[in-house]
Amino acid sequence: MPKSENTFWGHVEVLRWVIIRCLLVIVAVAVAAFVFKEFIFDGIVLAPLRQDFATYELLCRIASVLSMPGLCPTIHPVEIININLTAQLFTHMGIAFVCGLVVAFPYLILEIWFFVKPALYSNEKSAAVKGAFSFLFLFFLGVATAYYIIFPLTLNFLGTYQVSATVGNQISLNSYISTFLTLVFLLGIVFEMPIVAYFFAKIGLLKSEFLKKYRKVAIVVIMILAALITPSTDAFTMILVVLPLWMLYEVSRGVVKRVEKSRPENI
Repeated sequence: MPKSENTFWGHVEVLRWVIIRCLLVIVAVAVAAFVFKEFIFDGIVLAPLRQDFATYELLCRIASVLSMPGLCPTIHPVEIININLTAQLFTHMGIAFVCGLVVAFPYLILEIWFFVKPALYSNEKSAAVKGAFSFLFLFFLGVATAYYIIFPLTLNFLGTYQVSATVGNQISLNSYISTFLTLVFLLGIVFEMPIVAYFFAKIGLLKSEFLKKYRKVAIVVIMILAALITPSTDAFTMILVVLPLWMLYEVSRGVVKRVEKSRPENI
């Protein structure tokens, strides 16, 4: 049985120092990101605008090996402009803070773990460690998928889409950053689907049979989303988007099935 000899105010004091340490780490990383502006913006945030971005180069190499030049994307120049006097400064500060949160995120989870660890039973500690690791892994996997696949393909399509040749595209800095952060964090959250499925299965609100029954519907929805993101003529690019989302659905179904098998009535 977990023991806790601290009084209520003792726990409050411990929590206060946890929060202080977390804030200090976030601020330290944010300051470092603010200082290394060129690396953060030119090397990471704005990198998908360039032809030498890792995803485009990989696709071109695959196209060369398979002798399928259509797989190599043609990257049209996208002009990013600023129309607000303070936008560049606040964007710089905002991205630095986001970097602080993302980079310090594993440390924040670690601090939370050490805070709650004394109150957990042995079996709960094991489950908590697995849950925290799974949460971090899936979140960063989703962020990487969005950054290297979803966002570049979306940018290449929407950034050059025109309703008429007389209407040119000039993308504002705020619009670019907003779309970038939305897609990256949205995919990070979407990739938590197996964990959400696990908890819903635990409380009996989600069945593997339900996910199996509507698997075809889910695949169709995923393919429609992929077609909207990558409206190109080659199937390979579309598969790049469909595959991770479909695998995510299947992993969620497998998680739910495993929870069902682990229930006492099934043993």
